[in-house]
Amino acid sequence: MELFLQLLLNGLVVGGIYALVALGFVIIYKSSGLLNFAQGEFLMLGAYVCLAILEETRVPFVAAFLLTLVFSVALGLLLERVVLRPLLGQPLISVIMVTLGLSSVLKAVVQALWGSHTRPFPPVFATEPVMLGPLPVSQGYLWSLGCVALLLVLLTLFFRFTRLGLAMRATAFSQQVALSMGIPVRRIFALSWSIAAAVSAAGGMLLGAMRGGVDGSLAFYGLKVIPVVILGGMDSISGAIAGGLIIGVLENFSGGYLDPLVGGGAKDVAPFVALVLILMVKPHGLFGTAHARRV
Repeated sequence: MELFLQLLLNGLVVGGIYALVALGFVIIYKSSGLLNFAQGEFLMLGAYVCLAILEETRVPFVAAFLLTLVFSVALGLLLERVVLRPLLGQPLISVIMVTLGLSSVLKAVVQALWGSHTRPFPPVFATEPVMLGPLPVSQGYLWSLGCVALLLVLLTLFFRFTRLGLAMRATAFSQQVALSMGIPVRRIFALSWSIAAAVSAAGGMLLGAMRGGVDGSLAFYGLKVIPVVILGGMDSISGAIAGGLIIGVLENFSGGYLDPLVGGGAKDVAPFVALVLILMVKPHGLFGTAHARRV
């Protein structure tokens, strides 16, 4: 029972971070119909920038966290304005290739500034575990889970109850209708990229703090989250949250129970097996919207 609870908690923490990164994918896809393949690099860059702020200024982690979010918002606005906006109206494959190139550029920038070796992250959370019944739980996991839950709630409230959130939802529904209602669609695109960069950076900072170090492997979380996005539904914010938690818990249970039986590898394969099985029943994902087309 103790192993079950430990795997469940770890899965919820990792799944929550998956959900944050998946939200970045979904937000951009909903507003522009584009899948951003540089999302993992936003995560990695956020972790490195936070580490640089902590090392250079010695400010508390909360301050470094907030400053990194501000940096990520500015970076998202800049990239949308300089790189993506000139491509409006171009074939979708051209824009996708640009995001692939952008991921390589960001990765090269990180390696040029900080190198390719693992850099230790300063201790952020107390090392003494908290006892939840018979289960000792790392304070870092509890704080990370709380931060992820807070960010997900704030984003959900933003999309449901603020004017900007409603404008983003209207733009996602139909860009032509949004333009006819006076919604500045280009600004909505810029806002989408800034939010996507910020939520990915938040996930990177929490991962860096939990792991105790940052390196280039953080960028692979962008690829690991793609099954989450497809599972939840490409255009569903609630689906991104649910898909992240499902994949995170499934990975940990597979690693804890199946890996010892099969000799390893089940943790990496399980999300894709679940994805195939669910898509066979619900081709548009758990919460995705089915679009009817006339032929």
